[in-house]
Amino acid sequence: MAAPLNHPRTLVPKPGTSWAEAWQRCLTIAPEAFTDDRVLNLWDSRWQADGRPLTATSPVDGGPIAGPPRLDADTAHQAVRASLDQHRAWRHIPLPERRARVAATLDALTEHRELLSLLLVHEIGKPWRLAQADVDRAIDGARWYVDGIETTLAGRTPLAGPVSNIASWNYPMSVLVHAMLVQALAGNAVIAKAPTDGGLSCLTLACALAAREGIPVTLVSGSGGELSEALVRAPEIGCVSFVGGRDTGARIATAVADLGKRHILEQEGLNTWGIWNYSDWDALTAVIPKLFDYGKQRCTAYPRFVVQRTAFADFLAAYLPAVRSIRLGHPLAVEHPDDPLPELDFGPLINAAKAKELTDQVVEAIDRGAVPLHRGSLTDGHFLPGQDTSAYVAPVTLLGPPPSSPLHHAEPFGPVDTIVLVDTEAELLAAMNASNGALVATLSTDDPDTYERLSPQIRAFKVGRGKPRSRGDREELFGGFGASWRGAFVGGELLVKAVTEGDPGERLPGNFPDYQLNA
Repeated sequence: MAAPLNHPRTLVPKPGTSWAEAWQRCLTIAPEAFTDDRVLNLWDSRWQADGRPLTATSPVDGGPIAGPPRLDADTAHQAVRASLDQHRAWRHIPLPERRARVAATLDALTEHRELLSLLLVHEIGKPWRLAQADVDRAIDGARWYVDGIETTLAGRTPLAGPVSNIASWNYPMSVLVHAMLVQALAGNAVIAKAPTDGGLSCLTLACALAAREGIPVTLVSGSGGELSEALVRAPEIGCVSFVGGRDTGARIATAVADLGKRHILEQEGLNTWGIWNYSDWDALTAVIPKLFDYGKQRCTAYPRFVVQRTAFADFLAAYLPAVRSIRLGHPLAVEHPDDPLPELDFGPLINAAKAKELTDQVVEAIDRGAVPLHRGSLTDGHFLPGQDTSAYVAPVTLLGPPPSSPLHHAEPFGPVDTIVLVDTEAELLAAMNASNGALVATLSTDDPDTYERLSPQIRAFKVGRGKPRSRGDREELFGGFGASWRGAFVGGELLVKAVTEGDPGERLPGNFPDYQLNA
């Protein structure tokens, strides 16, 4: 049972979980990838001490951790050319051999599951439960492809060049490593740009375990502007897979469209939860804390509630007690050394700069007319005495964010909920579609006919009835509508189709400039 969080206590770091101890374990397990003071880049089948290491700090407590060794553009181009050589050899490796190597990699990841999870806690601030879930989803999801790859890959061939992966920091394992292993299983060499903001050491350890099994993986660090010419535009690249914000995604979309290059671009959208002619308030109360997992730093988080005005009082009665129960704090702090790690809804945001930016946006929105319905405090948080809490933000709920505020139209990527009140179904749909496309949405309504009539008009790839939708695992497909997605859809067999060639003239399911095709 988790340590209770609701009584006065003096907390201490859980023994055995410090960054220094995690780093020492990395040095022991993968000395080829880690040195005493830095991680290495992996390209041309070798770990290389190139690039300029940046300093970095953990969002958990502000302590120093390993920073990315940033390559220059010329070295990145060399890495891409070397990856093409790997690709041309790997694509001819028989499928049973590729499958055996990926399976062996998954066994190695399983063996080191706890260390990978601990690195995620330090580097991106995930509570222990969520960090373990990220690692487990990567392993279990990739095993699903290993078990059924013959059927999924039947009649298909690898791409002409390697897959270039540029992903955000929030899911290094379950999104990035998972995708890389499936791409390699399908016959492609894979390149990954380490996220600048976090996840570097976890990703480095995972790639070291994969490289030992002969997986043709390249891992490089650098600024997006410096490396984009190589990782996006280089003719050697067979596909660009991107997860991140709309501004960067739009620039990549323009580049790949000009080059006619295969692409998978998952971008942010304002995921919304609509309330219309609804009465099961106990169910809503139960789900609210789950929506704050990882501080809403997820592409499928729900930061916007669109509520029927006549139901607003009942909504608040269900919502406010739930949001007041949210638990946040230091993910590795315990009262007694032998206590289990705490059960928290979330820890810090990815860094202090993001926390300040979000806090400033809240203040600005209130100054311009938003009504603060709930403003949490760090005072009751689960913290060590005197620890740095500059990356932490307590939950906030605002009614009516003004159109001039970023919180009105964009995803906050933090623990801030906004509420918009509506009076008609047309207003409900307009407010739920405020960001020109989203990945997920939910409509809570008592009437099944109302759901069936309204849900097709919500511009989200997945729409739930009274329940949150997620990215999904294994056979579940994933994509986005409008500006939230460009290129091929993924998930299930579509992830394999997106990184392989089928019949001439094949139209992949996806969201493309000249067509949109669902699976």
